[in-house]
Amino acid sequence: MATAGDVRTGVWDIELTRRALNVVRDKTTEFADDVLRVPLHYYRDPKITEIEETQILRRTPLAIIPSAQLAKPNDYVVRSVLGDSLLVTRDKDGQSHVFLNYCRHRGAMPACGSGSATRFTCPYHAWTYRNDGSLLTVPSGGSFTGMEKADYGLVELPNDERYGFIWAVLSADADIDVEAHVGSLGSDLAELDYPSFGYHDYREFESEVSWKGALEAFAESYHFPFVHGESLIGQNALSNTSIHDTYGKHHRMGFPFNWITNLDSDPSASWDVRDNMGVIYWIYPNLILANSSVGVEVIDILPAGSPTRCTVRHTWLARTPARDDATRAGYDMVFDAVHAAVRDEDFAMLPQCGEGVRHGQHDHMIIGRNEIGVQHMIRVFAHELGVALA
Repeated sequence: MATAGDVRTGVWDIELTRRALNVVRDKTTEFADDVLRVPLHYYRDPKITEIEETQILRRTPLAIIPSAQLAKPNDYVVRSVLGDSLLVTRDKDGQSHVFLNYCRHRGAMPACGSGSATRFTCPYHAWTYRNDGSLLTVPSGGSFTGMEKADYGLVELPNDERYGFIWAVLSADADIDVEAHVGSLGSDLAELDYPSFGYHDYREFESEVSWKGALEAFAESYHFPFVHGESLIGQNALSNTSIHDTYGKHHRMGFPFNWITNLDSDPSASWDVRDNMGVIYWIYPNLILANSSVGVEVIDILPAGSPTRCTVRHTWLARTPARDDATRAGYDMVFDAVHAAVRDEDFAMLPQCGEGVRHGQHDHMIIGRNEIGVQHMIRVFAHELGVALA
């Protein structure tokens, strides 16, 4: 007997696929109500970038790493987020933590890289911390009269582990509520079941384009034949054709594959959404989840010190974790291909957009009705930032 969860999944697959099939049959796309005019200062004003970092990015739950990247107790990862060095650990009891990776003595970094460790020793004066953040040893401890070691553990950021990610808020004095943040999108994230996926690899780079402009590349298929014409994206996905759903500040895009019309003639064809389209979620403010039938690309985009410079962290998770070398080699090929599309196609073009934003003397950009996902992103940010649109 099918459970309620099975029924929900089946309806979700069939209804979403049917919507995509209908726009393909009709040779159309889902449209915004009107065009949108966006002032250039939305992308290039340093004051806006400062507000984005201090009031949005440092006060909103961010998905720091996938849970699968810390698969076992005592695993750890160090990564930089908005210039902060973060130490993400899973302690011996399996509890995840996110710490500022700065020694409480003189501020050097106790951890680097990734691996498995129960403790971390500062390279400057050898203060040592457990992977639950507590201070373990202090050389020449008698010199620190009146200091209680319990008061000098690593600073832990508000963090939580949900939906296959370890989340944190970058302000130590803040609270975290991931459920409130994802809102109605939570049911979709639960069905996608990222906790069951296997971590494969990540790559990181910087690009000379606004972080908001970079995110917009994953919210429309208007550019597919021109930027991705020689790769699998351009060959498999229909251009300028998409469906769009909003979840408060977040959204979901569906980009149909050209074989979706087989559903009209082949009764055995799969109606599974991921077999028929690329399904891309934007989780406000900075996370893209690009789902395929074999895995998910986790694309984390943040500003990098100026309005038109960003960092891109591109991670790939497999729906079926690799258990042997042959499977891992196959996943290497998948990740190489999807990363090349991002780095060598999208981010080969996007710096030209950054150049246009920096030096353009027109007063606004115009976003088409067919760029419905881009419009949603801009309207959400503009509302938060107090930017007027037309």
